[in-house]
Amino acid sequence: MESGLAVTSYSSLSTHGGRPIQAHGCVLVTEFEKTMPLPETIFCAEQIKIPPELPDILKQFTKAAIRTQPRDILQWSAAYFTALSKGEALPVKERMETPLAKQKEDAGLTPGLLKVLHKQLSPKGMVGTEELKEKWKHLCLPEEQLEAILQLDVFDEEVEWMKILALGCSVLGESLLSSMKHACEILTKDPEGGAARVPFETFSYLYSYLASIDGEIPDEKIQEFLNGIKEQADQQGGMVQLRNFLSQPSTLF
Repeated sequence: MESGLAVTSYSSLSTHGGRPIQAHGCVLVTEFEKTMPLPETIFCAEQIKIPPELPDILKQFTKAAIRTQPRDILQWSAAYFTALSKGEALPVKERMETPLAKQKEDAGLTPGLLKVLHKQLSPKGMVGTEELKEKWKHLCLPEEQLEAILQLDVFDEEVEWMKILALGCSVLGESLLSSMKHACEILTKDPEGGAARVPFETFSYLYSYLASIDGEIPDEKIQEFLNGIKEQADQQGGMVQLRNFLSQPSTLF
């Protein structure tokens, strides 16, 4: 409890609680106990304290939202700030992207979003299906699209991320080779528009997996194709480039 002052009208000296009080003319000043503190008053804008890091946080958030263009801004924002607080990879595209020709604006998975998922989940290798579904939802992607992808193979409670990446590329591509093009562009460390190089081992694994899911390409054709790619990769430091396979007859792949 804090002591305060009250102003009351009196005409003579008296006592208050056994203590003498003094009158000044007709106005008497007495002590009282306040029952609750007075609210803090904002007198000017200078008194408002803004955390120094807030402007940059909001600026980066705004730029991320513009690049990513989430369909549900509130759901995506919650995922963004949760990842930011945990120091995890953010659900953010590297740049805005034009929807694929065969897609509508809200068709779901895009190469940019699949690349975001790759950054978030590839370090783990094996990913729980529940975590995969959670990350998928954070990007505001249709749940039925993920369910369709998971039905393309037999998965347990954990899935190998590279297989999910390959299947995601198959959703984006119109053929096996166009699917591999998407995979190389997502996995490469080359700048956008470059050769999109990836190690032959990675290319071989993804191609063999997608070919097995397709089920219509004979094993000898798969091996013949990979042998030809390896010959070129051996002359390129073990790396496969887009031009090494995009010139292949699309009718066979």
